[in-house]
Amino acid sequence: MQGTVDGFSYGLVTPVAAFLMAALGAALGLRCTTRSLHTARSHRAGWLALGSLSIGSGVWTMHFVAMTGFTVQEAPISYDRPLTFAGLAVAVVMIGIGIFIVGYRGATRMALITGGTITGLGIASMHYLGMAGMRMDARFAYDTPLVVLSVLIAGAAATGALWAAVTLRGALSGLGASILMAVAVTGMHYTGMAALDVHLHLPPTLPSDLSAVLPGDRPAEMIGPMLVGPGCFLLLAAVVLMFDPRAVTGEPDPDPRLGRRPGDLPIPGAPRRPPNDPLPRPGRRLRSTAREGAGRARYR
Repeated sequence: MQGTVDGFSYGLVTPVAAFLMAALGAALGLRCTTRSLHTARSHRAGWLALGSLSIGSGVWTMHFVAMTGFTVQEAPISYDRPLTFAGLAVAVVMIGIGIFIVGYRGATRMALITGGTITGLGIASMHYLGMAGMRMDARFAYDTPLVVLSVLIAGAAATGALWAAVTLRGALSGLGASILMAVAVTGMHYTGMAALDVHLHLPPTLPSDLSAVLPGDRPAEMIGPMLVGPGCFLLLAAVVLMFDPRAVTGEPDPDPRLGRRPGDLPIPGAPRRPPNDPLPRPGRRLRSTAREGAGRARYR
């Protein structure tokens, strides 16, 4: 028996809310990735870890916000909690691997392709693992071409967003990259949902509306509490970025040797140094030698 599937039970509310959550997670994660490229190497891993957690939490939250609008008319839906949270762990780990590759290798072609592919596979794995965690008296079947298309969308979007994050500068470019990733992640989700067919195990003699006769939790009532943790984490990540303006502007840290950022204008009246002349090493002293009639100083 074919189930009557509705992916937009609340109209445009769930797609728009899902897109906003994906955009928030992508914006926070990509800015953390950009920040890691302009900070000390000892701090880079922390920024990359925060970025992978932000993107993974945003994608996972987007998926289950969208799933609150997914219903099957003839069968109630519930979720397997361990498998559902396993999807979050898989997303964070795989997205983290992709981000760390780009964060430490830079904007090379191979690093972007490898990191973007792994990140895209992490997004797709989270989606289909979350679908496997759904519990209803039915069997799922997928249209293979649409499934492949959804994975390709996720991989291409992740690669493009990572390229924009590590190559372009400024808040507007970061906003554009996050919107690109949110559009693609949301599109990947609904492409994957379009590939789904639900075949019910129920005999056709039962009434069509079984929500009153079969046990099960309403999606909104069950998913809502699960979203509290990732939502709070995204809020915390936003607060961390707010207290670091360079994470928003994309500016590098000040050069500790010069006391200023590379590219700043020279201080008026300060002596000029040739571009290729190294800075004096600690302990290098100015020695003076006496000559007839005058003394002058030079470096040795």
